[in-house]
Amino acid sequence: MINFILNGKKISYSGAKDLKLINWIRDIQKVKSVKDGCSGQGVCGACLVEIDGKAKLACSVSMGKLQNATILTLDGFPEKIKLALGKAFVASGAIQCGFCSPGMLSRAKILLDKNPTPNREEVIKAIKPNLCRCTGYVKIIDAILLAAKAIRENKEISFERHGFGASSPKYKGLQKALGRSEFTDDIEFDGMLYGALCFTEHPRAKILSVNISIAESMQGVVKVLTANDIPGKRYLGIVVKDWPVYIAEGETAHCIGDALACVVAASEEKAREAVKSIKVEYKIYDPITDPKEALKSAIKIHPNGNILKESSIRYGNDLKRVFEASEYVVSETFRTQRIEHAFLETESCIATYKNDIITVYSQSQGIYEDREQIAKMLNISEKNVNIKLIAAGGAFGGKEDLTVQGHAALASYHLKKPVKVKLNRFESMKMHPKRHPMEMEYGLGADKKGKFTGLYARIIGDTGGYASIGGPVMDRAATHAGGAYYIPNIDVKSIAVYTNNPVCGAMRGFGVNQVTFAIESLIDQLCEKGEFDRWEIRYKNALDKGLTVTSGHKLRKEAGLKKALLTLKEEYKKAEFAGIACAIKNCGVGNGIPEISRVKIKISKNGKISILHGWSEMGQGIDTVLIQMLCERLQLKEASNIEVIVATENETIGGSTTASRGTFLAGKALLSAADKLKKDMEKNSMEELAGKTYEGEYICDWTTPADSTGEVISHFAYSFAVQLAILNKQGKIKKIKAVHDSGKVVNKKLFEGQIEGGIAMGLGYALGESLPTDKGQIINSKLGKLGLPRSSDIPEIEVVSTEIYDADAPFGAKGVGEIACIPTAPAIAAAYKKFDGKKRTKLPLLPITTKL
Repeated sequence: MINFILNGKKISYSGAKDLKLINWIRDIQKVKSVKDGCSGQGVCGACLVEIDGKAKLACSVSMGKLQNATILTLDGFPEKIKLALGKAFVASGAIQCGFCSPGMLSRAKILLDKNPTPNREEVIKAIKPNLCRCTGYVKIIDAILLAAKAIRENKEISFERHGFGASSPKYKGLQKALGRSEFTDDIEFDGMLYGALCFTEHPRAKILSVNISIAESMQGVVKVLTANDIPGKRYLGIVVKDWPVYIAEGETAHCIGDALACVVAASEEKAREAVKSIKVEYKIYDPITDPKEALKSAIKIHPNGNILKESSIRYGNDLKRVFEASEYVVSETFRTQRIEHAFLETESCIATYKNDIITVYSQSQGIYEDREQIAKMLNISEKNVNIKLIAAGGAFGGKEDLTVQGHAALASYHLKKPVKVKLNRFESMKMHPKRHPMEMEYGLGADKKGKFTGLYARIIGDTGGYASIGGPVMDRAATHAGGAYYIPNIDVKSIAVYTNNPVCGAMRGFGVNQVTFAIESLIDQLCEKGEFDRWEIRYKNALDKGLTVTSGHKLRKEAGLKKALLTLKEEYKKAEFAGIACAIKNCGVGNGIPEISRVKIKISKNGKISILHGWSEMGQGIDTVLIQMLCERLQLKEASNIEVIVATENETIGGSTTASRGTFLAGKALLSAADKLKKDMEKNSMEELAGKTYEGEYICDWTTPADSTGEVISHFAYSFAVQLAILNKQGKIKKIKAVHDSGKVVNKKLFEGQIEGGIAMGLGYALGESLPTDKGQIINSKLGKLGLPRSSDIPEIEVVSTEIYDADAPFGAKGVGEIACIPTAPAIAAAYKKFDGKKRTKLPLLPITTKL
């Protein structure tokens, strides 16, 4: 018998000694504030608990080691300390997705017990073992320092008002901070079953047979699903329907993320044990892993060949003649790496079945896309599928595609019981799409004054085994190939190529990160050749109203790029080792695709106001932004009676939460509904309006297809940014200053937090993040080996908003989620070049060497 104390309660434990504490706490004790982010790898800190006054990771401690231990989870901390920390995190803007927050609070409490007056450096050191993928750590450090001060001085922490422009508290922020806001894996239903997937062992192999007989006979196994169990469409996808839910016998697997079967059992442990017993016979082929080889190969990965999508943009004069007439021409080939999203919450989904309705509890970035695909897979009406959004623990584009949702829905459909399917960390890395590695051949011309004359670009992107969003990503690479500059003559072609590597699709920046690294680095080479000033050449060629972007779209609204450059000018000129880079990023999918958003506002009898919309909360703050907009429009002083509901049964259609468009589209629809409510409020009390629902809709159907003739309108808006990277005399990054035009700022701390988090992601992209593969296999399965930035890796970050009002946008506000991470890598590359004189054409960057 093992005796210990958990949160003040005496426990006598007689179970397996090798059981991990995290499993006992979450599964047996139902303490869900302890999160599982790395599947027992001991590297993320989300499961942090206090054992005998010391910080310990629950995923690394076995039950047999707990004799006479005193264990505290966040739930067992003194109420005063817990609330002070939670409120400080909310007030400081340190809550984004919230998945890492309980572990961070636990780490902070243990620090403050030992050191009630920490300085900033001591906080940075203390939280280094804990990962956060959203915030960039800046606001977390601020929060811990604020909490320490409040605890010492016995002062209450207050929040700002609700309304446009204020740093209002994040919706459900305190619940998230304290681990009381449920993520999908925290949810349980009576009689719930658990699914585990069987994946192919080889990235390219014919599946000769899948023998599930042993698995079916194992104790606790309820059913084993294969391709034969799908009643409807087996090939799914958001754009191209080329990704099978299961590979059938006789078919060929195209990447290591391919599923062959799903075991459904009474527990996750039994399901995973049964998966190991499935016998698969393969005919193994050599995988095609080089996109250039794939273009030449006679072997077709898909029936239509190995080209997913080609995009061409060509206008102006012939580039050969343009370059011959140019004073300066530079050319270079650039390469970028594949990287992993590394959201801390892995994919998890629950599906239930009742009265012929499949209800899917999903963390997806696109619940209506989920509904469409699941209905087709099950061969039922979309009316019989309801997707309820559970806010995601980070996404960054990696939760747009179906992963576990279809498997959970199929199992529940067959068994008429609740079924949960969850991926562990390595399964997640294998299955969801990554950022595209690209090879970019570039040429850029300029006249003797430094005005750009023409751009040549040929871009190859490795999209992996299936389409995902690879086509649109490579489209966006082409339309942003010239960066944030006016270039009159364009010859650009991008191509998305199928290989047998892991699938690549949407990731924060959506193809623009890669080409921005290329164009910004090439501009610096041009400056060296023509002896141009790096700041001056950017200012001289910067996009503004009336000029065309690479796609041919003429900007019809003021751009904040030149204002941003002027903001940075003096600091850039004074710095000894500094790099500067500009960026442009579209808001909205555009390119002739209609974008629709519907919002409903319901008034309840108890005075509660419900906002019903169709966009996904994944840390970026869409729910908070909509609440602030509603409070501003209706002049509400209090938001505690406002709730947000996202589910397809409400028919509040929204597209995938991608392309930095949620604030714009959802905001426009919300204000349409709010104006109707406001009109009624002028004549009626809220009590008299109880039971009424107000509907709003916004449709953007006026953009033009990429291949259309005449005026080009690629997107409804663009955001702009300039970032400055400054090194110290040892070559270490000292500071990054980011000046952004993303329209009017709805929430200052959320705005800053998005940019700080984006910079941290851009920093990782520049300096060390990578997901290398060998013959289609992921070389490293460890979260801690991906090169993700820790708190000690983040330099000083200064965020400035130019706040250029966008007349089309709700309250003039555009999106900021993606552009924050785009110019960081080229700015750092330029600073490195200034320091040691070495040209860098590949990410991640070569480290600094001897000073020039």
